[in-house]
Amino acid sequence: MNIEKVANLIIEKFPRVHFNKEPFYVLVSTVLSQRSKDENTEVAAKNLFEKFKNPAELANAKPEELHELIKPAGLYRQKAKRIIQIAKILQENYNGKVPDSFDELLKLPGVGRKTANIVLYVSFGIPSLAVDTHVHRISNRLGWVKTKNSEETEFKLMKLIPKNLWGPLNGSMVEFGKKICKPVKPDCKNCPIKKYCNWEGKNDSII
Repeated sequence: MNIEKVANLIIEKFPRVHFNKEPFYVLVSTVLSQRSKDENTEVAAKNLFEKFKNPAELANAKPEELHELIKPAGLYRQKAKRIIQIAKILQENYNGKVPDSFDELLKLPGVGRKTANIVLYVSFGIPSLAVDTHVHRISNRLGWVKTKNSEETEFKLMKLIPKNLWGPLNGSMVEFGKKICKPVKPDCKNCPIKKYCNWEGKNDSII
């Protein structure tokens, strides 16, 4: 299998456009997206940024002020606390700016490898491979890797896929995973890369 060719096909067929690339917005939105559906994340982010425009305003907020705003994204108490902590750290240590360093991003509460990589690619154009549940599941299902967790998948894929595809692949894999290659009952009949898939159950999953 030509993995680069298939990755390009996924990116071509399932493009994802990021309309707001402002670093703080992307960072907070990605924190909000944890264990949340995209549509709920969008509502929560919209609510939040209509009231609080930047790290300075959020750094002075109380968690209770965020609860109703971000409630659609779930885990709102935990996320409110983290977002305010992040804003305070950015104000105190980074002059209110989101750092463009992977290691510095990981120092922020609630920020893991996936979130850091999304911020680096979307906001700063730095080649970064964010691996979430979609990327991990689909990469294993296609037969690209045989891995047990997202971090292992990330390092394996970085060796298999050209650096220029790292950033776009995450968003496209998410769209592909939501529309076609679903966790349960994937729509193999309408999959544009079915012939490149090594998943043993694909022929039984036509719906």
